[in-house]
Amino acid sequence: MNAAAHSHQRVDGEARIALRSDRTGKTVLADLYQRAPCRVLFPTTEADEPFQSVLLTTSGGLTGGDRTRVSIEVEGNAQATLTTQAAEKIYRALPDTGDALVRVDMRVSDGAWAEWLAQETIVFEGSRLRRLFTADVAATGRLLAVESIVFGRTAMGEHFDTGLLHDGWRIRRGGRLVWADALHLEGDVRSQRAAPLGFGTNVACSTVLYAGPDAPQRLLETRELLNQSNLSCGATSLDGIMLVRIMAADAAELRAAVMRLIAGIRQSAASLPARLPRVWHC
Repeated sequence: MNAAAHSHQRVDGEARIALRSDRTGKTVLADLYQRAPCRVLFPTTEADEPFQSVLLTTSGGLTGGDRTRVSIEVEGNAQATLTTQAAEKIYRALPDTGDALVRVDMRVSDGAWAEWLAQETIVFEGSRLRRLFTADVAATGRLLAVESIVFGRTAMGEHFDTGLLHDGWRIRRGGRLVWADALHLEGDVRSQRAAPLGFGTNVACSTVLYAGPDAPQRLLETRELLNQSNLSCGATSLDGIMLVRIMAADAAELRAAVMRLIAGIRQSAASLPARLPRVWHC
């Protein structure tokens, strides 16, 4: 084994969470499994908020060869918010260590409301990340999900110019695949980001997804919320899902726009407070 392999102890973390509605209609924890560095916290929330789970990585970030997997099941009529404690950091990959692998799988049953509100992932210069988000949403289930990426430690003047980023989505509704998508940047990432159909001068991007039978009705109000910012963005609806893409030349501006959008969607779609979990404000 070479020196690079010795210098990094690879991690293989996993978390499994199952939530159900009890006889009184209250959402409770049905099952939990966690293996370091993945941990799940259950903070006390306001009475008008869904059951909340906060995920964190105790390793402080991931690098080449690391992998984590999170599996979430929200059973019939349960209401759940799942979020992350802070931004996830993907560090430069050492030689011969491979890619960091991150996977999130969700299953949302009929009548359930689920939120996956991940804070941004920062991909450092030279990092290698393969990430996949999958969701199987029942015909009357609803899911609001967001994933964001920041290309480098922009506040320090560093950019994600070389490395690998593969960010995939697979969404099913009623057992049918309705959306499959992937962003792939590899090698000379700087040139790829600057390409005519790339990111231009933007340094951060977000994908927001809402899946549910009322997805088409969310489109107009979502576009109105997006118009409150001057960022590059767009929204569309198809096959029972609504998709939003946002890009920004400033990561803080992107975060503010995402927070405003998520707050508005959860209020209109589920009559929930127009706010995000407390960890988003820390």
